[in-house]
Amino acid sequence: MDDTVTIPRAEYERLRAADDELSDFRAALAVEARIAAGTEELVPAQVADRLIDGEAALRVWREHRGMSQSALARASGVSRVQIVDIEAGRNTGSVRTLRRLAETLNIAVDDLIPE
Repeated sequence: MDDTVTIPRAEYERLRAADDELSDFRAALAVEARIAAGTEELVPAQVADRLIDGEAALRVWREHRGMSQSALARASGVSRVQIVDIEAGRNTGSVRTLRRLAETLNIAVDDLIPE
């Protein structure tokens, strides 16, 4: 037979809230550990705002990394014309192209795909 405990709803809700807070705290500690280990990057608000506003992700990340289109083209092996077209929204780029650009910019491919 299962042991059961009956507690007032208010106490149950308080315990659930405490459990949620503990989960959030553990998640925050995990992020802090990844930042300290260099495996997580803090994104400046200006970069996040530009991405949220719908600016071309490739342009935002390229400029955040301090690269010109030509420098990104040389480093990634992707033609500058392709980079211009992706940034202008005339082309989305193949998975292979986006992967090369993402690797060069040290970001996830998902960070270059518009929603």
